[in-house]
Amino acid sequence: MVFNTGAALLDAIVLAVVSREAEGTYGYKITQDVRGAIDVSESTLYPVLRRLQKDGCLVVYDRQFDGRNRRYYKVTERGRDQLEIYRTEWKEYSLKISNLFEGGVIA
Repeated sequence: MVFNTGAALLDAIVLAVVSREAEGTYGYKITQDVRGAIDVSESTLYPVLRRLQKDGCLVVYDRQFDGRNRRYYKVTERGRDQLEIYRTEWKEYSLKISNLFEGGVIA
């Protein structure tokens, strides 16, 4: 993708991906799901996960899988509220940009 992905958009994408799983999801799956939308490395995503955890948007827990611990991430109530803010902002933002690309006027 030729467009730069800022921190807020990365946060929104990660929250959207994690929120799809009621019991949470693990880091590698989050990485793969995010890569379905944008080109991003694991070294970029793990700091996003840590920041969202620090901000109270995600909780982290470990679960055994094939004899190993797997780190899971789950969206908190605060994270769901933040995701709703991001969704609203994205709709307004993307509409304005689409209007510009299509020759319309910004409202």
